[in-house]
Amino acid sequence: MNTISDQVTPGRRRRRTHSAEFKRRVVAACRAPGVSIAAVAMANGINANLARRWVLDVERRGDVGAPDRVGLNVVAKGFVAAQMPAAQNISADIRIELRRGATVINVSWPSDAASTCAAWIRELLR
Repeated sequence: MNTISDQVTPGRRRRRTHSAEFKRRVVAACRAPGVSIAAVAMANGINANLARRWVLDVERRGDVGAPDRVGLNVVAKGFVAAQMPAAQNISADIRIELRRGATVINVSWPSDAASTCAAWIRELLR
């Protein structure tokens, strides 16, 4: 018995096809620095896995130059580029403040000995 119909039912979804220009714009937007492939895909109404596959296909072909800027203004609606401040001189020490009643103990531990600090805290909390 054949359970597969030879004719396509009217409500059945069909695979969409996308133009080469559309794919090029999506790939260019995905390859821009700091842009999420999922966000680009959602903004263009496609699945993120499909967009990722298109990007990988372009990279496999060796076409990994600078991203094209075409279509970025459409994709980036609602997103604002933010500049992160330069790293300040931050101490690399682990700082712990313990309080019990009126007693306060401040501990400073070198971050390269984090596992020793964790063992000390486990013993302290027993």
